Amino acid sequence: MSIKATPTPAKALLDPSNHALVLIDFQSQMAFATKSIAPELLRNNAALVANSAAGFNVPTILTTVAEKSFSGPMFSEITDAFPGQALLDRTSMNTWEDAAVIGEINRIGKERLVFAGLWTSVCIVGPVLSALEQGYEAYVITDASGDISAEAHERAVERMVQAGAKPITSLQYLLELQRDWARAETYDLTTGIARQWGGAYGLGIAYAKTMFGASEASH
Repeated sequence: MSIKATPTPAKALLDPSNHALVLIDFQSQMAFATKSIAPELLRNNAALVANSAAGFNVPTILTTVAEKSFSGPMFSEITDAFPGQALLDRTSMNTWEDAAVIGEINRIGKERLVFAGLWTSVCIVGPVLSALEQGYEAYVITDASGDISAEAHERAVERMVQAGAKPITSLQYLLELQRDWARAETYDLTTGIARQWGGAYGLGIAYAKTMFGASEASH
């Protein structure tokens, strides 16, 4: 029996309606000790992810740990993308052990969850392993997460992948949500986010549009 290809996407691909995003502990105190990624790149990638989710209306949970007493405010790059959204503050290092967060997970009702935050080996490993054990699918945005050393970050990512989590990157997240340049309703949103936070790729978009009026949606 031969296989016949069809022009349909894999079910494993992310789209705006098939997952929820959980952003964890993007806070000053956690960022001070993060050494696996430069702070300016971490903030850039966090902004890229947050604005992608907000723009595509992905249900998103924002959670902090000891915000008022120790860790400080969540990055403004994230909160600015979700104006007025309440932050769920915790005492637990493992987000999955917080009743308010789990209440939101259940209210949103998505079985596929995407995680990013600080630190990878503690505050991301904990909820990812817990979610997987309870039957959820878990994706981790590795370049929007960080740890006290490259070793700590890499071993944490390996541990999660071995348990069944799927690693992705911040720009990949944005482009996977768009997926087709012919989707005109989100074309300007996607290219606008890429131009602002997409690094060299964003510069390329700005150059092509300015110099040639180029568009990825045309053939």
